[in-house]
Amino acid sequence: MFKHILVPVDGSETSLHAVAKAAGLAKAFGSEVTAVYVLDPYPFTGVGADFAYGQAQYLSAATAEANTALEAVKKQMDEAGVDVKTMVGEGHAVHEGIVRVADSVGADLIVMGSHGRRGLEKLVLGSVAQRVLSAARIPVLVVRQ
Repeated sequence: MFKHILVPVDGSETSLHAVAKAAGLAKAFGSEVTAVYVLDPYPFTGVGADFAYGQAQYLSAATAEANTALEAVKKQMDEAGVDVKTMVGEGHAVHEGIVRVADSVGADLIVMGSHGRRGLEKLVLGSVAQRVLSAARIPVLVVRQ
């Protein structure tokens, strides 16, 4: 039914629950799986040497965090007996990066975690899952912790 599943991760326990669901679906349908960690390559606005130094530090730390999260996905998928491709995507808005990667890899399902925020917390922090649901042209399975 699903040939290619995209699993966006952020290193959280919630995203690892989504990885487990994606592994189960991949085994059931014989699906290809790609895990992606999306980061914003230009989170700072400013000019001068301080900006450039801060940018370099940020990219180094963000890339290390992405690699750590993706290694956890590889380990979990290996334990489930599922092959997974991993990649670091880019986007000024995480949801846009996820949708762009889904299009580029030819995914036909996105499986992602949601922290289940409600009320004021959701309004202030936003919901990447909600934005992906609104922007994606393919089915999205939202896994709540």
